[in-house]
Parts: sequence; structure tokens; C-alpha cells
Amino acid sequence: MAKHKFFAASFISNSRKGIKAALKKRGFSNRALILGIVLFVVAITLAPPIQNYFTQRAQINALKTQIADNQAMLDQAAAELAKWDDPEFVASQARARLHFVFPGERQYIVIGNEEIENNSEQTKVSGQLPLGIPWYSRLISSITSTNVSN
Repeated sequence: MAKHKFFAASFISNSRKGIKAALKKRGFSNRALILGIVLFVVAITLAPPIQNYFTQRAQINALKTQIADNQAMLDQAAAELAKWDDPEFVASQARARLHFVFPGERQYIVIGNEEIENNSEQTKVSGQLPLGIPWYSRLISSITSTNVSN
């Protein structure tokens, strides 16, 4: 047991001497080591508050952007509300949305307008038929080509 204690004590003593010799060779003194430790402690102490500061600055900038967007939407809503003060605008909206008409006017409502718009996207058979043939041949050709495509 005594040998182990003696061995450990000599090992610690030798390691201290080795560290001090290494510090002296590199030009480090006790003051520089203490200064480094103090700067490290200061950096560790100041890191969380600085991180919180930058996080809060980012939140403030995000809130400022949100306020600007909300103000733009409010201005747009106020402009639309101001439109409703104009009698011409109110009349046009009543015609478009509620199908109102003034006395003496007639209103025509087209039903199935969506089907007409969808058919305009399809290719026309009349453009695919030859031009130099009589009308009845073109009629028969259009009927047969329509049945083939379906």
C-alpha cells in the first residue's frame, strides 16, 4: 500500500513540475493563466443574456413586419369600405351579386354558362374537314368524325 501512495505522490509531483516547466517554456505565467480563466468565466456568464438579446431583437422585427402587414390589410379594408359609399358601386354590386334591375329594365340570365366555356377548349371538327367538298358531305364527315373520337 505504501508503494502505491508513494508512487501516486511522486507521479503528481512530477506532473506538476512538468506542467510548470511546460508553461514556462511557452511563456505562460500564472497571471496569464488566471486572466484566461477570468475571460472564460466572463464569456460563459455573458453568453445567455446576449443570446436572449438577439432572440428578442428577431422577435421584435417579426412583430414589426406583422404590424406593417396588418396595417396594409386595414388600409385595404378601409378603401373597400369607402367604395360602398358610392351609389354607382352599390348599384353595380346589386346587379352582379343579387341580380337586381332598375324599374323598366329587363334582365336575362344565361344558365349553363360553364358548359359553353368548357366546350370552347375542345378542338373544332370543322377545322379538320376538307374545304372543296359540298356541304352535305362535310355534314356527314363531321358526324362520322365526332362518333369516332368518342
